[in-house]
Amino acid sequence: MSGPERRAKGRLAIAPSLTPRSLEKRGTPVQAWQARIITLFPEAFPGVLGLSLTGKALKERQWALDTVDLRPFGIGKHRNVDDTPAGGGAGMVLRADVLGRAVDMAMRGTPDDRAQWPLVCLSPRGRPFTQAMARQWSQTRGITMICGRFEGIDQRVIEHFGIEEVSLGDFVLTGGELAAQAMIDATVRLLPDVLGNAASIEEESFSQGLLEHPQYTRPAEWAGHEIPPVLMSGNHGEIARWRQSQSEQLTQERRPDLWAQWRAAQD
Repeated sequence: MSGPERRAKGRLAIAPSLTPRSLEKRGTPVQAWQARIITLFPEAFPGVLGLSLTGKALKERQWALDTVDLRPFGIGKHRNVDDTPAGGGAGMVLRADVLGRAVDMAMRGTPDDRAQWPLVCLSPRGRPFTQAMARQWSQTRGITMICGRFEGIDQRVIEHFGIEEVSLGDFVLTGGELAAQAMIDATVRLLPDVLGNAASIEEESFSQGLLEHPQYTRPAEWAGHEIPPVLMSGNHGEIARWRQSQSEQLTQERRPDLWAQWRAAQD
């Protein structure tokens, strides 16, 4: 393992390397789902992934996280990783030769079948990330993510490796690290035994094509607001119908795009 181990305060230690670590050497089961992250800021990981249920699952080796530091692949004395855009324009672009070497390294030992090990780049121009995509990724052996920076990455790298561009939403971040953590979190929680309650996954937003119904808990009355009586009735059939009605109403009001898709699927 090359490179010193880095530790963020109050977080699990994730060591960056030029070569992805052997799962067998560190005791992680070979079959454990793995995320490999190419990034200029390996110290940003695990970040929120080291907390709560994802952090617990990481400690228990139910999944693995490796960061590949892009900087050592850089050019010259200062390890430059970017250059000005061809044809002019503002900002900088990650170089093809630098990123290409990092991708080659990060993909070592992974299946040739991208359906078993996706290679994605976090980009605002990519296909929108969805719950269905998270479920699909959770059924693979692992994933390699490239965290974009500056104005993006050289298009030739995307075409050469057949990289899939994925977007967290219709907005621009300074880099892909936050998007990568969000997508990994959404995926890891779908791995077997991570949440511990499979029913909660089936009932949450997007799992059935609708937004989730409102949730309530004790006290029965708070600040003059009461829990809807149907939820206190003990009639499970009525409760199920109420929750379905609420999900449909919320989806129709807030996400007409999802509502149209759901209605079409019912026909």
